[in-house]
Amino acid sequence: MGRKSIKDIRQQEIVRALYKTAKAEGLHNASIKKVADEMNVNPSLILHYFKTKEDLIFALIDYILNRYLNIYTIKSNRSAIDQLMEVLNNIFSRKWNTLVSDDVYYNCFTLIFRDPLIQKKYRQLHDSLRESLTEHLEACIDEGSLQLDDPKITANLIYTILEGAYFYLCMVPDTQTRTEVMDQHKKHAFAILGMEYKEA
Repeated sequence: MGRKSIKDIRQQEIVRALYKTAKAEGLHNASIKKVADEMNVNPSLILHYFKTKEDLIFALIDYILNRYLNIYTIKSNRSAIDQLMEVLNNIFSRKWNTLVSDDVYYNCFTLIFRDPLIQKKYRQLHDSLRESLTEHLEACIDEGSLQLDDPKITANLIYTILEGAYFYLCMVPDTQTRTEVMDQHKKHAFAILGMEYKEA
């Protein structure tokens, strides 16, 4: 694998600065000038790598996707079912919830109603997450540790549960309640898979 180019490194630095600025001030207030101020550089440097704020937001959504996909990367020689168990424990946990700030995530989400290109990008993000889970389910089917009629539909159902849980939990400040609600949703996901639920 080759080393990242200076362009790739600089673009990632800019995207991380946008993320930090959006987390502090909201995405709608995160101008190119504010991103440049966060990096202590001239705004022209940002515009050299990203021609518009929309281009920068596209890169931010890719950054969010890559953060989420990391949770599926299980470095292990364990069985497919054990790897799936770890993925489920991860996505139904605070580990998943702390990958990306809720306010940045939902700020990006609101843009899908105004910009069809951002809507398409966000759809790709969600589809990629579902595809990753589908691949884990298919590996378990091939291994003989799961029996599912349609792993793709099953992955979609699990994500419907997960997204509903996180949307609701954004409004629940109490840690114990958040844990209890997430635990209930996690049990439903295990039931859909016909798997025995185990505490993480």
